[in-house]
Amino acid sequence: MSSVYEKRPWLSLYPKGIPSDLEIPNTTAIDMFEDTAFKLSQAPAIHYFDSTITYGELNSLADSLAAALSDLGLGKGDRIALDLQNVPQFLISQYASWKLGAIVVPLNPMYKEKELEYYLNDSGAKIIVAMESTTYETVKGIVAKTPIEHVITTSEIDFLPAGQPLPTLLKDFQKRKPPETLDFLELINKHQMDTAHRAEVSPSDVAHLIYTSGTTGRPKGAMNTHRNIVCAAECYKFFCNLGASDVVLGAAPLFHVTGTVGHLAITSLVGAPLVIFYRFDPAEVLRLIEKWRVTNTVAAITAFTALLDHPDFHKRALSSLKKVYSGGAPVPAGIVDRFEQASGIYIHHAYGLTETTSPGLFTPFGMRNPTDPESGVLSTGFPLPSSYAKIVDTQEGTSEMPLGELGEIIIKGPTVVPGYWGKPEETAHAIRDGWLYTGDIGKMDKNGWFYVVDRKKDLINVSGFKVWPRDVEDVLYQHPAVKEAVIIGMPDAYRGETVKAFVSLREEYEGKISPQELIEFCRQRMAAYKYPRIVEFIPEIPKTSTGKFIRRVLREQEPKKNTTTSE
Repeated sequence: MSSVYEKRPWLSLYPKGIPSDLEIPNTTAIDMFEDTAFKLSQAPAIHYFDSTITYGELNSLADSLAAALSDLGLGKGDRIALDLQNVPQFLISQYASWKLGAIVVPLNPMYKEKELEYYLNDSGAKIIVAMESTTYETVKGIVAKTPIEHVITTSEIDFLPAGQPLPTLLKDFQKRKPPETLDFLELINKHQMDTAHRAEVSPSDVAHLIYTSGTTGRPKGAMNTHRNIVCAAECYKFFCNLGASDVVLGAAPLFHVTGTVGHLAITSLVGAPLVIFYRFDPAEVLRLIEKWRVTNTVAAITAFTALLDHPDFHKRALSSLKKVYSGGAPVPAGIVDRFEQASGIYIHHAYGLTETTSPGLFTPFGMRNPTDPESGVLSTGFPLPSSYAKIVDTQEGTSEMPLGELGEIIIKGPTVVPGYWGKPEETAHAIRDGWLYTGDIGKMDKNGWFYVVDRKKDLINVSGFKVWPRDVEDVLYQHPAVKEAVIIGMPDAYRGETVKAFVSLREEYEGKISPQELIEFCRQRMAAYKYPRIVEFIPEIPKTSTGKFIRRVLREQEPKKNTTTSE
């Protein structure tokens, strides 16, 4: 007899037009893009600030770069790292690489040297594309310690019209190619009209390695296949009610799975333009929503808070923006209400992971997320077409929990990745018989709505970015004053969570170092979302009888003296 979860009660919630099961096309993400580029060659693909690139132009640029990359030795199965902001070069590089059957490794531009070195070595990337004036400064310090054979640099202003004033965000930038690197535009110009470099790519081939801390251990490269991406894009299309007449705002970073799927894949599928603007800036975002009549976006809730708090929020015409979603971090009901009251725009809730290729639980456009009466959290939606979700016990993960009871959320479906790059043990732990064990705690109500109420173990979620405590602790232990350190996540009205460090000092340093000094020490060595904003000195870290630190005790304690907060 099938269980309540296997009966998929959520299907009764599906509005007309969303199928219970996907007709999964036997195609790839690069086929999806090329089909759109052929059919809609004159349609806008990218609005970069105030300039436009059509689908036909984007495809030609990708063809030229593919030829260049092929000459540099990039081929099927090879990895290419993109250390870029939200610029047209990201899309050009991705599609060029996929034409060769290569695997794209999107990287966070905030990574510092040690972090970047790890990702490049773990992925085995042969080529990296970096911003000449920003991220290359980090790349050049570690490239000799990695398998990287070629460094390509590019400018933020490369695809803006010459002779016109630069956008405010880029007014201080100028072209300054490092002489020891290859120039992005020069490579494209050298191989214009060269279209002979197209590999055979199958739906099961890996398209992305997107790194995630998951729920255990060091960061792992989730192997998002072409089929995963195509299916995820189809789900976005159905649940967000998207088509070629929409305009998508690239509010999420393109290196994040939300950006790669919720922005890039969906526009590639339906033929809509994507509005990008280097990095998130509330004033620029509001201006571009008005200029391009943006209809859709998905972003962390912190982005919507930043827009709401900006003085231009009530000065701009935002009436086109209807299909709005947030996920990746907890979405407080109060912020959703406040945003709707101020703008008339309802923020739909969604839930996903890198391992589900972005969407895991979704809310159809036009439906409102119910609130769990016990915890007060908003529902994150319900499973996708052809997908299942269950609540199981948190010990072994083998027993299904009754309706309304808490347990670990597990998900199965065509968007779940086959595993982690080069890590079979971690894959076997996280994905069992096709079920992804998310590490998140939640429940399902009788109608099929799911609620995420907590996270398993110690993973910290800062504005949608995952922070593994050990990464921060390892940096703290590099400081000579630190005897013991434990990292926990603390509730934060803006970020969802913020990183807090409890530190026990070596005796000779007591009274001679401040919390702010340790915060600054970490800030210089870690990505901005990772370093602790709060440091609290305590005499000793609480431990079990076997010497393990007890984070739970620290979470439950009230804030103590000697606490410093850094913004």
